[in-house]
Amino acid sequence: MENEFETLIVTDEQGNEIECNIIMTFESEEFGKSYVVYQIKDDETGEYFAASYNPEDDDEGNLGQVDSEEEWDLIEEVLESFLEDEEEKDEEEKEEEE
Repeated sequence: MENEFETLIVTDEQGNEIECNIIMTFESEEFGKSYVVYQIKDDETGEYFAASYNPEDDDEGNLGQVDSEEEWDLIEEVLESFLEDEEEKDEEEKEEEE
């Protein structure tokens, strides 16, 4: 079963609009920021990207850069945990179908 993702449009340095799938969002009290983790739609590499954002900007939000190694460590930790949980859910659903 294919997952349905919310999408966002990222504009690259050349002004090209790139459609991306939002994998997850979360807030960090430690850094006082909200983050979005996303992948480029239909990209076969499986690479994940992350940025900070202001959730109060609604649909016109600007993405911010992740500034420090500590922030990247946090994002990687949260993403790994999220992906493990998703994998467990998928396995449970398969078992229920059998």
